Amino acid sequence: MMLLSDLPIMLPAYPEIFLLAAACAILVIDLFLSEQRRWVTYALSLLALVGCAAMTFFVIMKTGGARASTFNNMFVADYMANALKLVTFATIFTCLVYSRSYIAARGLFRGEYFALMLFSTLGMMVMISANHFISLYLGLELMSLCLYAIVALDRDSARATEAAMKYFVLGALASGLLLYGMSMIYGATGTLEIGQVARAIGANLSIPGGGGAAGADVSGRTILLFGLVFAVSGIAFKLGVAPFHMWIPDVYHGAPTSVTLLVGTAPKLAAFAMAVRVLVNGTLGTGLPVAISETAAVLSYNWQYMLVILSVLSMAIGNLAAIAQSNIKRMLAYSTISHMGFVLLGLLSGVVGGNALSTTGAYSAAMFYAVTYVLMSLGAFGMVVLLSRAGFEAERIDDFKGLNTRSPWFAFLMMLLMFSLAGIPPTVGFYAKVVVLQPVLAADNVWLAVVAVLFSLVGAFYYIRVVKLMYFDEPLDDHPIEAKLDTSVLMSVNGLAVLILGILPQPLMQLCLYAIKGL
Repeated sequence: MMLLSDLPIMLPAYPEIFLLAAACAILVIDLFLSEQRRWVTYALSLLALVGCAAMTFFVIMKTGGARASTFNNMFVADYMANALKLVTFATIFTCLVYSRSYIAARGLFRGEYFALMLFSTLGMMVMISANHFISLYLGLELMSLCLYAIVALDRDSARATEAAMKYFVLGALASGLLLYGMSMIYGATGTLEIGQVARAIGANLSIPGGGGAAGADVSGRTILLFGLVFAVSGIAFKLGVAPFHMWIPDVYHGAPTSVTLLVGTAPKLAAFAMAVRVLVNGTLGTGLPVAISETAAVLSYNWQYMLVILSVLSMAIGNLAAIAQSNIKRMLAYSTISHMGFVLLGLLSGVVGGNALSTTGAYSAAMFYAVTYVLMSLGAFGMVVLLSRAGFEAERIDDFKGLNTRSPWFAFLMMLLMFSLAGIPPTVGFYAKVVVLQPVLAADNVWLAVVAVLFSLVGAFYYIRVVKLMYFDEPLDDHPIEAKLDTSVLMSVNGLAVLILGILPQPLMQLCLYAIKGL
């Protein structure tokens, strides 16, 4: 049996190296293509994503799924990283297929669009595998800068330019908060490697006045706590949870719908990975230990309490504000805020000092919710893209009136997606909420579970309203829905997946459990 030490040193980063080379090659090849042959760039972008998935499977096969690192332990490939990367590739692939007709009708079918999307994907991959604050920040900035640019790619749209400016300014503020938090954690522990930070906290060694729990002075813990507050603020912005949510409605509304489809899906997986790396691996370390030091317990309980506040605010603001929206992109934007509050429920319910099984279950529930949310959001925004055409944006909720008359199949798929987002059985959205609430109850946070259920009932109103308009109102537009075969097939798979995974969720749940156990 081959040992990890016998494998090529750069093996864990093979998918990232491949995507970087492919994106650069696509950018150069696009320079020599005419407008009529721009489909080559599109096809090469899809092939690049397929190649990345193949390289990730190659890494899994060679390492046996075991944790492997490179770049002086700044970059890791473990169960969670490999699983989230594969979901990210599938998400970006779906975004490209859904967006093809939309961007072609609006003059955005250009090499820059595809290159920015691939480089953004590269940033997400680096974030997912980061084991060092520097590599985490580099991945975050690569992803974010590409997203800022792609939001503003339609230079003739004042609304898109305004959205990109808001996204850029607030994103820069969030990056500053995150960097400041990282610097304070470094000052307290003397290291930027996430694993070493956890070991320093666990041993109470690098804290001023250290030498065991009894020697850890108040100032050292205060520095760590303040650093953690800033780090949580930066993570909260990238997840889009209240009160760091102010960019989401404007960016989702202002960006071209194909870009909103991208911004609202795959980056959430990278942000979830960042939260796990910084909060879980950075305080508890790898292996999710049962017995932890006094300082680690204090830090863990503090970031859990911070997430409680963020989660409740997100569910409240997201669901209540969504009711008043007449624009479906803004409605789904506020919906995103509420769903990210549910993701935080899983993260905050990891039982510190309890048993490893309950801790693993809480974090795997959060991962399951993040993955299923991306699946549901892909379908919902994809349907908005599908109903749009040249000179017409299907952005108003009223644009879905009478959809059942125009296309019974697409209306049925949209109904499944709305039911799933609302958490109505037997869709996967219902099961996702159940698995998140289980660790909340196990952690004796009954009041928090009650609040989550109540706001879920509030949220069901605006999802069911869309279903009512599709089935019981007369259509405002009798224009036929033009969908290419690949888009129709993928949309059908997307819509039916929320139903099938609701009935048979065990395979995906086991994958999430397996991924978290490998941390």
